[in-house]
Amino acid sequence: MLIEILAAGAGAAPQNKFGFAEALQQGGFIAYATVTILGIMSFGSFFILFSKWFEQSKILKQGSTLKNTFWRTNSLSEGATKLDKNSAWRQIVDDGIAAGQQHSKMTDAMDAHDWLVGSLARSEASINARLAGGLPFLATVGATAPFIGLFGTVVGIYRALIAIGLAGSASIDKVAGPVGEALIMTALGLLVAVPAVLAYNYLQARNKRIAEQLQGFATDVLAFINSRGEVKPTVVAAPAAKAAPAKPAAAPAKP
Repeated sequence: MLIEILAAGAGAAPQNKFGFAEALQQGGFIAYATVTILGIMSFGSFFILFSKWFEQSKILKQGSTLKNTFWRTNSLSEGATKLDKNSAWRQIVDDGIAAGQQHSKMTDAMDAHDWLVGSLARSEASINARLAGGLPFLATVGATAPFIGLFGTVVGIYRALIAIGLAGSASIDKVAGPVGEALIMTALGLLVAVPAVLAYNYLQARNKRIAEQLQGFATDVLAFINSRGEVKPTVVAAPAAKAAPAKPAAAPAKP
């Protein structure tokens, strides 16, 4: 008797399956397109986050050793050899050396100084522009991903209402499933947008920190060029090596 009741209950159980895969199947092309676009946005956001983070970390690490490496040299050319060829700091030095060579050819001292300052400012601007690459994509994802997910939700709810109208029934079991599946798209949009916004703010703050260091370094290079090497940042003295402990004197031999 119990087996018959369980079998009857199993036969009376609803056959509809609600889940992410079923939601995509019911949503059709629009649902698949929405999920694909959100997936591309999410992949691009994380790729930009990690690639920019490594790039920024490399610049910050190189900048932390400038005083103990670059400024210990006697000339910009000698100091440039201690910097990586493709680093932002090397670019400012190379641009400063090139500008210094052209600076002496100008007849008006004021115009020559302004041109030298502008040359270093252009070098800084090009580095900052390169560091800012990819951040507009993060801002775009953070602003548009929720609306793309909402679009998928609206279309899903529209399809669910059409199906309910054709069935002629609006019971909770026929409304909750389709509407709940449609809301998945909104959740996906938020899931993509929130990390993109956080990554944008984080990378932007680090870029501002790097820009301040680059500006200070360019100012020091400018002072070094104008003073012909007399003005440069204070170099931190290297720690003195500890002297080895003296060996005890040998005892005199007994007669």
